[in-house]
Amino acid sequence: MNMYKRCLSVLVPAVMLLSFHSAVSAADVELTLNESISLALQNNYDIKYAKSAREKAYWSLKETENNRGISIDYAHSGRRFDSSAASSDANGTSYDNQVSLSLPVYTGGSLENKIEQAKLNLNVADLEIEAARQQLKLTVVNAYLTVLEYQNQVRVNQDTASNYEEHLKLVRAKYDLGVVAKTDVLSSQVDLAKAQDSLIVAENNYQNAVASLNNTIGLPHDTKLRLKYEIAYQKYPLTLEECIQYAGIHRPEIAQNEARVASAQYGVKIANSGKLPTVALSASEGWSDDQLPGLKNNNWTVKLTTSLNLFDSGVTKSQIKQAKHNVDMVSDQAGQERDSIFLSVRQYYLSMVEAEKRIDTNKVSVERAEENLMIQKARYEVGVGTNLDLRDAVVSLDTAKKDYIQSLYDFTTSKAKLEQAMGLPVQ
Repeated sequence: MNMYKRCLSVLVPAVMLLSFHSAVSAADVELTLNESISLALQNNYDIKYAKSAREKAYWSLKETENNRGISIDYAHSGRRFDSSAASSDANGTSYDNQVSLSLPVYTGGSLENKIEQAKLNLNVADLEIEAARQQLKLTVVNAYLTVLEYQNQVRVNQDTASNYEEHLKLVRAKYDLGVVAKTDVLSSQVDLAKAQDSLIVAENNYQNAVASLNNTIGLPHDTKLRLKYEIAYQKYPLTLEECIQYAGIHRPEIAQNEARVASAQYGVKIANSGKLPTVALSASEGWSDDQLPGLKNNNWTVKLTTSLNLFDSGVTKSQIKQAKHNVDMVSDQAGQERDSIFLSVRQYYLSMVEAEKRIDTNKVSVERAEENLMIQKARYEVGVGTNLDLRDAVVSLDTAKKDYIQSLYDFTTSKAKLEQAMGLPVQ
């Protein structure tokens, strides 16, 4: 009996804990669109990579800046040597210490231009973080809206299946009374089966969309989500020309390319520095002794060295040519990407406007299709309408609702793509 009680005392809390954990795990996670974007910004590997790349560029700049400062080195050596050729009082042991200092006085502009290049590289890395944030926001918005689209399609398919179920009941009742032929029952059953099949596909698409969104924002793939957002239409306040102008100023990739062109131009100056003299200051002091630590005898040297490359078989000339062609290559790439960005802005804006027009027409189509279905139901019930008319009315309503959902989805996603193409910052 005591053993039984002890088992219960262990099992009951464990079962309660497991039950509580299951209840918590089964709870839906409520997310707004902004909350989804914030989660993705915290968890996404591309953002982490861009931030690490920025830190690398920062320390590369620091390294380049520090190269123009004083460098101090210390060296100690100890040696044994063959004393057979030495004087009789030599013991064959020597210890040397040396401290040396060096300072670049003039590098022909090479070091200064490398520092400017490193600053531009840091600027490019900063802009890369913002570009990655904007791209991630677009990815999250698309994934979020896709979940909502399939969620709405599930509802439409459920309504369509319900309409076919009601119609099948009515047809069976009429068939039992001998009013309609069995073909009406069979065709209604086929329509219901097709609607149920479409519902199964839509539910699967919805589950896959949820898993994709979870993956994007960094949640476990099987997390159940409840999205607090409705796809709605609101007229966009900017004109196409204003959107293009905004992109030219704010798109991170355009600013990045400008920095890359400037960096390539500094590369030409660095290559040209090979034709100029360099001046370096160095100083050293040394101590030597035959006893550790070897600090008795000292000597010192201060030296100012000027060097000039008189002939290098055309190496410097080749480097200058490469640097100039690199400027042309980077400039061409910048121009191509700029044109591509402006084209994307134009295309997304026009797609948004096209979807905007479809929203109004599809909304009217839904209203008319709903009214038509009511009329066809009434006509069929009183024996005036045909089975085919009623089935067509159900299909028309199903199509109209899905077209309306698609137009809302197309408008919202085109708007999101437009804002990313414009370089709208992530809040």
